[in-house]
Amino acid sequence: MRRANRAVLLTHLYRSGPLSRHELAQSTALSQASVSNLIGEMIGEGLVEEAGFVESDGGRPRVLLRVAPGYGYVVGADVGETRVQVELFDLSMAPLAKAEYPLSSTTPKPDEVLDRLLDGLGSVVDRAGVDPATVLGLGVAVSGVVERTRDAVVHAQTLGWEGVPLGAMLRRDTDIPVLVDNGAKTLGQAELWFGAGRGSRHVVVALVGSGVGASVVADGASYRGSHSSAGEWGHTTIAYDGCACRCGAHGCLEAYVGAEGILERYRQANRGRPAPGADEESALAAVIAAAPTSKTAAKVLDDTAGYLGAGLGTLVNLFNPERIVLGGWAGLALGGAMLPAIREATARHALRQPYAQATIELCELGPDAVAMGAATLPVAELLSDGGIARAAALAGAGGGAGRAACPTPARAR
Repeated sequence: MRRANRAVLLTHLYRSGPLSRHELAQSTALSQASVSNLIGEMIGEGLVEEAGFVESDGGRPRVLLRVAPGYGYVVGADVGETRVQVELFDLSMAPLAKAEYPLSSTTPKPDEVLDRLLDGLGSVVDRAGVDPATVLGLGVAVSGVVERTRDAVVHAQTLGWEGVPLGAMLRRDTDIPVLVDNGAKTLGQAELWFGAGRGSRHVVVALVGSGVGASVVADGASYRGSHSSAGEWGHTTIAYDGCACRCGAHGCLEAYVGAEGILERYRQANRGRPAPGADEESALAAVIAAAPTSKTAAKVLDDTAGYLGAGLGTLVNLFNPERIVLGGWAGLALGGAMLPAIREATARHALRQPYAQATIELCELGPDAVAMGAATLPVAELLSDGGIARAAALAGAGGGAGRAACPTPARAR
């Protein structure tokens, strides 16, 4: 019970802080005495620290508390279709170092991804100048279905991965705790905790990049389905026997609103001439920039807004969210250029009442939000009952969480 109460207090501080002891007692229904005792313990361990004062009604100013940013560090990695991005954060989620590595193919071999992840882990720890023993964990975001087991087996048809035990592969070369999840779900957790989904209980966070996915949050918790594959929104059928999708099916939403699908439709409409650009991001930016003067670009983007609106309308009808958050690098690019058109298309395809109850907003955390969301995976572990127990045990042994458990990554030695 004591560990559970500590976890409740720490979660409130992390997601809603800074807060006073009085506010913590009110929001958690714990007694003032219990809050004071448990907070005192966590201050002694270095896990919680004072963060200024707030005026109170008729009494002394109340001390504000927060999770100590320097108690430990977390690393988040985004395994995309064209690159691997690795970023290190403190516990306030302030970014401290970043590394990016291109991939040789849109269907990279698992060993190539493994090498990029381990190189990135060593690089960001070195660049930030932090003690590797203070790294609490590495969170990795990938496309596809991730089995929530210790081995973190990945099934990603679009990458050509069938049953790849990515978690087990990483653990062979690093002692830092590793957690792996689907990229749309990590984006959803980041936006729910820190971004456009904050304060909402029923949210769908839609990720649009080269691939397309969604994170569905119901009553404040991510809906995963029976085996964690819920949210594969990009592989819902939008056109019977339509365009070929990377997953092998035809007519998937991803084939129409994913960056690869948009650029292919532009190439076909432009008499076989592709959009200029060294990669998908620059090519899509070129299409968007050309739309005011190019009928071809304007028509492709208009169609894309329609397809995306149909997909979002399906989310409105199925899940009745109070908010839809559009993110991913392509989603941000498209939304930044034509969010009103996307909203209008969604309204045409959604039932009137649930659409009227929802808002459609852009991701607030930017194009690095998937990596930030991956970094929240070890934070969530720390905030759990079991994580609190391990943190307390390590602090009692002479250091904060991770001080004894996470030596330098093997590849970085």
